[in-house]
Amino acid sequence: MKNRLLKLFLCLFGMVYGLNAQNSVNVDGRLQPILNEFLEQCNLYHIDYHSKLFQLQGIDIVNNLPLEEHNTVLGMVSRDNSGNIDNIYISWAALLDNEILKVVAFHEFAHHFLDYKHTCNDCNEIMAETNTSYFNIARNWDEQVQQLFMTSPVYMSLQKDGSISPTHSF
Repeated sequence: MKNRLLKLFLCLFGMVYGLNAQNSVNVDGRLQPILNEFLEQCNLYHIDYHSKLFQLQGIDIVNNLPLEEHNTVLGMVSRDNSGNIDNIYISWAALLDNEILKVVAFHEFAHHFLDYKHTCNDCNEIMAETNTSYFNIARNWDEQVQQLFMTSPVYMSLQKDGSISPTHSF
């Protein structure tokens, strides 16, 4: 009887722990305000982010992304064995300037929450693979964010489904 009770207790504890672990994401505190701003934009464009948020294990500042001439990576996503994004990483080097940090973070968030692939190689947009000037993006921030959201695969899909009006103004 004691064995059954112990097994039942361990099973219940494992289930509660597993459910609790699925409802948390480790977010580096330096990125939390930028993530909050991004999620506010998701709300403005009627993009549900809750399920995708809890698919992540973490959003973190790291020191192991390449930082070399002709091979600098300021941000990236990692994927699990099924190909789903499970972590968002931002290089410590992006912390050197708040505008660069925000552009890099929005870029990486857009991969996961807005289903973006890279839109071009060098076009000074938030989703460009290589940006020639993060400061040009920052100077044109409101328009860049609007373009980021309104041309995103998720937003376009919502328009096709009729979930939101294509003429909705923000």
